[in-house]
Amino acid sequence: MSEMDEIALRMVARGKGILAADESSGTIAKRFASIKVDSTEEKRREYRELLFRSNDALRECISGVILFDETLRQNAGDGTPLVDVIRGTDVLAGIKVDQGLVPIKDGDVETVTNGLEGLPDRLKEYRELGAVFTKWRAVFHIGESTPSKDAITRNADLLAKYAKCCQQAGLVPIVEPEVLMEGDHDIESCSDASTSVLREVFGALGREGVRLEATVLKPNMVTPGDACARRATSEEIAEKTLACFHNTVPAAVPGIAFLSGGQKDVEATENLNAINALANASGKAPWALTFSFGRALQAGALQAWGGEEANIPAAQAEFHKRAQMNSKASVGEWSASIE
Repeated sequence: MSEMDEIALRMVARGKGILAADESSGTIAKRFASIKVDSTEEKRREYRELLFRSNDALRECISGVILFDETLRQNAGDGTPLVDVIRGTDVLAGIKVDQGLVPIKDGDVETVTNGLEGLPDRLKEYRELGAVFTKWRAVFHIGESTPSKDAITRNADLLAKYAKCCQQAGLVPIVEPEVLMEGDHDIESCSDASTSVLREVFGALGREGVRLEATVLKPNMVTPGDACARRATSEEIAEKTLACFHNTVPAAVPGIAFLSGGQKDVEATENLNAINALANASGKAPWALTFSFGRALQAGALQAWGGEEANIPAAQAEFHKRAQMNSKASVGEWSASIE
C-alpha cells in the first residue's frame, strides 16, 4: 500500500490542490452555452488542453487533475495524449468513475450514484491509460425531511464499496460526499447534515476495510444555503467546518480537498483561506486542507477564452491567477489585497 499512500500525500501536498476538469457532457455544454460556444468534442479538447498546457499554473499550484472519460482518451492538437501533457508537468492524472445520479424513488429529490457495475474492469483500463487516482460523488439535499437516513446509508455504502474496489486496483480514491448548498437552510442545518453524512461515510469505509491513509476526502464546506437570508462570514464558516471535521474525520486521512459547491471563485478562496488560518492558529488540524475546485478555478479562464484560439494566452493567465490565489489560501496566506 505504500505507493498509494505516497500518491495520496502528493495529491494534498502543501500549497497545491486538485483541478476538477471532469465535467460531464451535459455540464460542460451548459458552461459553453454561457459563452455561446457549441460543445463539440474538438472544442472540449481545445478548452481542456489550454488548461493542461498552463505549465506554470500546474507546476506551481496543482497536484492532480480529475478527468472525464472522454478527456482521458483524447490527444492534444499535436497528437500527444492529454494525460501525457498533464504528467509532463509532474501532475497526477485522475478519473471520475461514477456514472451519475438516479432518484431513490420516482420523483424523489434524493439520489444514489450509479457506477459499481463493471467498475473493476473500467479501473483496470483507466490505470493502463495513466490514471493513478479516482473520484466518486454522492449528493445530499437539505430539506424538511432530508437528507434521510436511507439516503445517507445507501450513499455511504456505495462510496465505501467504490473506495475498496479502487484500492484493490491500486488506485487512490477521492471520496466526495457533497451536502448541497441549494436551499434556504442556515449554517447549523448544514453542519448537522454534514456531520451525519461524514459519520456514516467513515463508518462504512471502516466496515469495508478501506485504508484511510490512501484515501482523500472531497467534502463541502459548512455554509448556509445559497438562498438563506442570513449570510455567514468566512470566519464562521471556518469555525463550523473545522468543528464538523474534528468530530467526524479520522486523523489517518492525509488530506481534505474541498469542493467549491457553487461558491463564486473569490468567495471559495476566501473561505478556504479562513479555514486554513484558523487551523494554523489552533495547531490542531491533523489533515492537509486544500482545494479540488472546478468552476471556482475555471470561471475566469472560460470567460477569457470565449472559444477563440487567439484568447488562449489570456485564458491561461486567468487560470494561473486563480490557481495562485487558491495555493495561497491552502496555507492560510491569501488576502483580498493580493487579488
